[in-house]
Amino acid sequence: MNKLLIGIGAFVGSMLGSYVPVLWGGSLLGLASVLLGTVGGIVGIIMGYRLSKFLGFI
Repeated sequence: MNKLLIGIGAFVGSMLGSYVPVLWGGSLLGLASVLLGTVGGIVGIIMGYRLSKFLGFI
């Protein structure tokens, strides 16, 4: 179950991070979108790990 939560966190984080440049008029396929998608994915992995630890799966 912990791998599922970490995977969901990575997916959602990268999707939200990639969409942030669109909010200020940037491109969805631009460099800022790729970089923020990576950052969002890393933050999502960390949050998924913490959530799975909080729920007692780890």
